[in-house]
Amino acid sequence: MEKLQLIATAPMGLEAVVARELKDLGYADLKVENGRVNFTGGPADICRTNLWLRTAGRILIKMGEFPATTFEELFEGTKALNWPAWIPEDGEFPVNGRSQKSQLTSVPACQSIVKKAVVSKMTEHYGTEWFPEDGGRYVIEATLMNDVAMLTLDTTGDGLHRRGYRRVATEAPIRETMAAALVLLSRWRPERPLYDPFCGSGTMLIEAAMIGWNIAPGLRRSFNGEGWPLIPDKLWREARDEAFDLVKDDIPLQIAGSDIDAGAIEIAEAAVKKAGFGKDIKLSVQPVSKVKLQGDYGVVITNPPYGERLGDDDAAEAALRAFGLTALHYPTWSYFAISPSKTIEHYFGRPADKKRKLFNGRIECNYYQFFGPLPPRGNRD
Repeated sequence: MEKLQLIATAPMGLEAVVARELKDLGYADLKVENGRVNFTGGPADICRTNLWLRTAGRILIKMGEFPATTFEELFEGTKALNWPAWIPEDGEFPVNGRSQKSQLTSVPACQSIVKKAVVSKMTEHYGTEWFPEDGGRYVIEATLMNDVAMLTLDTTGDGLHRRGYRRVATEAPIRETMAAALVLLSRWRPERPLYDPFCGSGTMLIEAAMIGWNIAPGLRRSFNGEGWPLIPDKLWREARDEAFDLVKDDIPLQIAGSDIDAGAIEIAEAAVKKAGFGKDIKLSVQPVSKVKLQGDYGVVITNPPYGERLGDDDAAEAALRAFGLTALHYPTWSYFAISPSKTIEHYFGRPADKKRKLFNGRIECNYYQFFGPLPPRGNRD
């Protein structure tokens, strides 16, 4: 099979992180665009990237791209693509759509046209006009941007942030993909202590532990592309076997967290246990003002409360003030916090060494990075 045009979708601001992950997995021909990273690969690469990418949203197959200013152009351009190569006669093929800065503004109308065009192509190939759609799932994404239509097939299904360990979430959880990105953007290594004083449902801690032990985040879940004729089961099995072989669960972890909300810690404990870190991640109920960090040269990575997120400005400011004081008591530690608050640097008494604009859900935030000293050379790689 020829190389496929593949797309790893990326949350806004994390495109470079997704690109770095792909590069670390061995993919070199990367093209970074807003909201996605384009790369090439075969069916085996669909399996590997779905299993391994921590910060991407989905893995899509790019079926084609063409100008579409009229419904006729959209229909003919869609029909010209080789849908039967991927979608069997019993395949379920719903169509999702988006339109930005394009003359074809009605998304439902565009979805309907794309569906009709795919049915027309399938009819010609399979010699029938009726498709039961009771087999595998092949979600078609039709994206119109600046009067250009891009058609893709979604190999992932539920977004890649659905790792499988979080059954219940706290009131304002951070997405697993974002939590993983925050850990990757920090200087943390598994030899160093890590603490989250506002841990909520424990996502940051679990994602760090998975990184520390080199656990592929998709190891415990299934994907749309499983069962597709062009992605044989053998490839999924080989990718999973490779991922299991690469787990390094003999590395001791110094990962802990706390939260003032006992209910949140109860949820976190269940998630930590489900993720397989019941003995390796320590959790406690306490306010940030009572936190005692263990060890030197550790890393705090956190998503502190803020009024917009939890509806209590005064409590959020008090928590940030206590967070800033903690940093004063532990000068060898590094501190990383994602927040829309403009007061974090004030409470730390210094500007952040680095700030990165990110979106936590729809809320525009900064990732504040306060670097402490690196461990002495004998204590790090």
